[in-house]
Amino acid sequence: MSTVSSLRDAVPPPPVHVGIIMDGNGRWAQARGLPRVEGHRQGGESVRRAVQASVELGVRYLTLYGFSNENWKRPEFEVSALMGLLRLYLRREIDELDQRGVRIRFIGQRHRLAADIVALIEEAEARTHENIKLTLIVALSYGARQEITEAARAIAIKAAAGELDPASIDENYVADHLETAGIPDPDLMIRTSGEKRVSNFLLWQLAYAELVFTDTLWPDFSRSDLEEAINEFHRRERRYGATG
Repeated sequence: MSTVSSLRDAVPPPPVHVGIIMDGNGRWAQARGLPRVEGHRQGGESVRRAVQASVELGVRYLTLYGFSNENWKRPEFEVSALMGLLRLYLRREIDELDQRGVRIRFIGQRHRLAADIVALIEEAEARTHENIKLTLIVALSYGARQEITEAARAIAIKAAAGELDPASIDENYVADHLETAGIPDPDLMIRTSGEKRVSNFLLWQLAYAELVFTDTLWPDFSRSDLEEAINEFHRRERRYGATG
């Protein structure tokens, strides 16, 4: 086989960073006559599949939108059930994540979470800190507008204290004050369930991401769905504002 042929037939590398808005748990349960919490429980199994597939496909960063600031407005019993499932996930999955070489990080407003959940989060982050196979970022009690607002406030405080010249503030400086500092921006964002909006998820970081929307409900999301989204990513030409 010639070198040209080998290059043509080579499998393109996966996107470095994939973000997923996990949507459709409630509709999945409703369609089966089940309580919404069962949809969330099945959604947890999809998280496991997505992490495993990302490791096997060579994705380096995976960010999952687990719970938004707006989700606190849901009925108390549903929020309580979601927090219970989060506790279960953190206790049950960390061993496997650690063995797979997955580092886990959390972004969002931790002060709104129960103290025992914060302790589990800190334990998971510390335990997996040295892992390099995949970085799993979980957006929990997270909102992008809040994140950007807090970054702007921190920068303004430094400027007011004379610690920096406002003229020196550029995009990189702002990015360094976001919760995702040090993490490459997503190349691909996937939203399940057929909804076509980003819902306050990584608004700064998604500036040049390719957006893929699938009708698959999150509890049904499989490796093949992830592979199809990555294939769609490769079919697009990323020009970053320039001509092709």
